[in-house]
Amino acid sequence: MKKVDVLLGLQWGDEGKGKIVDVLTPDYDIIARFQGGPNAGHTLEFNGIKHVLHTIPSGIFHEKKINIIGNGVLIDLFIFQREIDKLIEREVDATKNLKISKKAHLILPTHRLLDAAYEAAKGKDKIGSTLKGIGPAYTDRTARNGLRIGDLLHPQFMQKYNQLKNQHIEILKFHNFDYQTQQIEKLIFADYEAKWLAVIENIKKFDLIDSEYYINQALKDNKSILAEGAQGTLLDIDFGSYPFVTSSNTITAGVCTGLGVSPDKIGKVIGVFKAYCTRVGSGPFPTELINSDGERLRTDGYEFGSTTGRPRRCGWLDIPALQYAIMLNGVTELVITKIDVLNSFENINVCLQYDYNGTQIDYIPFDSEENLLKPVYTEIKAWNSNINQISTYNHFPENLKAYIQFIEKHVNVPISIVSNGADRTQTIFRSM
Repeated sequence: MKKVDVLLGLQWGDEGKGKIVDVLTPDYDIIARFQGGPNAGHTLEFNGIKHVLHTIPSGIFHEKKINIIGNGVLIDLFIFQREIDKLIEREVDATKNLKISKKAHLILPTHRLLDAAYEAAKGKDKIGSTLKGIGPAYTDRTARNGLRIGDLLHPQFMQKYNQLKNQHIEILKFHNFDYQTQQIEKLIFADYEAKWLAVIENIKKFDLIDSEYYINQALKDNKSILAEGAQGTLLDIDFGSYPFVTSSNTITAGVCTGLGVSPDKIGKVIGVFKAYCTRVGSGPFPTELINSDGERLRTDGYEFGSTTGRPRRCGWLDIPALQYAIMLNGVTELVITKIDVLNSFENINVCLQYDYNGTQIDYIPFDSEENLLKPVYTEIKAWNSNINQISTYNHFPENLKAYIQFIEKHVNVPISIVSNGADRTQTIFRSM
């Protein structure tokens, strides 16, 4: 019987997972998203065109491959329809190869308002939410108040919808939040809600499935499956830099609950990380560079959020954090992305330890607030040349090979793929 391979991010998201899923899709029969929602932004680039997906799995451009939105994913009908419309513009009919779990939860328009109200109430302690309604929707799911895709088929759906909506409005009133004038996606609430509700009939055109049965049967039928994660390990609700985290389990364990497969069905775990680090929003970031090097990483890497457009915080590679993510996920092989962003540097720093209250440590302690962990760097000679057009590993500069081998030595996991550009063709597979 086949097993479910997993591909997920090992940092604070934005590692380039979408591109790698797209590249690997020809090797699989099914691509399945297992957590998160439209706070994700998976960017794919091919034939000179950039595509950004928020909810739909990154294998959607391969028409003969099945894509599944799993039960652990949150769906905003407005954003989902906007994605579908953009696919139609590119002559992709997602109704042919996209299936949606009936157990996937819905993000209501009022969830987005609650997100904005809660973030505003935090003041200077805000966590940097994408304001997509993710936290409030997961809260309702945990509190057993949520609505799911399967509920859209129920004749009393609007009654259920209005009941939950009215509960949210009472909370908004408590926060003195004027929901009627608040804009969502540049629309006042009433207009956004109308567009959201209008999608209901369109979503019924898709194959709404009991995904846990479908996926387990596919495994019995010897189908190969790749589980696609969103966000990154260091944003995990349990193991990330809490409370500056997302609201789901972004690690391998989330595959089991987000798709309905048992732990013994997990196969390879492919961990994706950048050649440096980035983070969006608030929270600790030990290797952050608030200087010209950080600005150069941001500019050369075009480090702006694909979901929010916000500039990302940038810094050097953090080995203790990478080791932590590898441990939590059981990573069996690594993918390094955006290595080309370092082309112009003469020297690169890598954090191997932290200075924690005067003591050097190589792990992330419970108390890891901002500025508490000071990075201890090792300097590495960079390649200072353009590698974007190189198509084989053997042609890489020796200093670049040394950087890759340096990382492998310290994390004890092989790097099997090197991404040296945004396009799907700029992907180098190493013979291990």
